[in-house]
Amino acid sequence: MTPDPSHAAPSGASAQADDALRPHSYDGIQEYDKRLPNWWLLTFYGAIAFSIVYWFFHFQASLAAGDGERVTAEIARLEAVKMANATQLDDPTLWKASQNPVFTTAGKEIFMANCATCHLASLRGKDENPTAVGPNLTDTRWIHGGKPTEVYHTVTEGVLAKGMPAWGPQLGQKRVIEAVSYVLSFHKEGDPVEVELSP
Repeated sequence: MTPDPSHAAPSGASAQADDALRPHSYDGIQEYDKRLPNWWLLTFYGAIAFSIVYWFFHFQASLAAGDGERVTAEIARLEAVKMANATQLDDPTLWKASQNPVFTTAGKEIFMANCATCHLASLRGKDENPTAVGPNLTDTRWIHGGKPTEVYHTVTEGVLAKGMPAWGPQLGQKRVIEAVSYVLSFHKEGDPVEVELSP
């Protein structure tokens, strides 16, 4: 009987080694002893290397934000949007904004760009540098009221007699809230408030 050419044994020693039959048999079926394809091996080893880097990056080095941090940041962002669109501001709302990193981070940028000239970057104003124009915003002494809504009103309406412009028309409500939140972040709710009567 003439052998089928399609089932002819491969020529060459390497072909014979690749096509060597494994010694075991299952239901009369034998397997070739072939090595895995290179693309499969590269994918497999690459997945192992990626998983080690991923594990180290997320769980050992803490270089990436975890689920809890991402959820906290998203809640803070949603609260910031809610407070920024509030129709009525009160002291508890502004205190809450002062603890929200979304507000205080934006507020710091606004303060440094518009307020630090008079109150200094440290917020300590005249107490740090007698030649500064603005008063200290980090102590418990306030000239125009130290409640959050009073601070908000002072920033919004300004104090022309003291040279402080009305920032409300220039910045808008959201940015004023952010700047006030940054200032309030240097204080704690319930701190004593001393109001100095301006001459």
